Amino acid sequence: MDIPFLITAFVTLFVIIDPIGMTPIFVALTQGMNTAKRRAIALRACVTSALILIVFAAFGEAVLGFIGISMPAFRIAGGILLFITALDMLFERRSKRRKSQADEAEEEDDNDDPSIFPLSIPLIAGPGSITSVILLAGQNPGLEGMAWVSGVMLLVVSIVLILFLMAGLLERALGRVGINVVTRLLGMLLAALAVQFVLDGLRGFGLAG
Repeated sequence: MDIPFLITAFVTLFVIIDPIGMTPIFVALTQGMNTAKRRAIALRACVTSALILIVFAAFGEAVLGFIGISMPAFRIAGGILLFITALDMLFERRSKRRKSQADEAEEEDDNDDPSIFPLSIPLIAGPGSITSVILLAGQNPGLEGMAWVSGVMLLVVSIVLILFLMAGLLERALGRVGINVVTRLLGMLLAALAVQFVLDGLRGFGLAG
């Protein structure tokens, strides 16, 4: 395999997935959870993301085409869902839900799990990373190319997992007030990212300049 291609693939996926930028988001979404639950969420999010990206690396746009979904439509849907999460972070709806469910711990575990959404989809395995693995795999068709792209992707997702598992250190360093400030700032950034997803999707349909 061409070494420059592997370097390009790694840099592309690292920038798109952004493990460093994802860590504060993970801290905000799992604020107040114990170490065991946070570790389980991190593992579930990363494993799910890796499986999704492997599928798209192997089958590409055929997966979306098979169920009649275009990539622009996927971007718009992901953007809308991400915007809802951003509102939750900005207005502390997650914290209020935790207080109201304090006496129903098991239900809270089931209903307040950000591992699949929004961590896995659309933050890690989102339109950007899905598009990237499709394009990278297309540059090297065949089983070998798909295997190399999947290997690079797994390396990047492993970095995400390592940083997620170290998130407790970041939370202790920031403290409660610091986490609240970061949560709101990230809520604004997530809202902007969500709008960008929607605009990219509309542009794909020729509805935005």
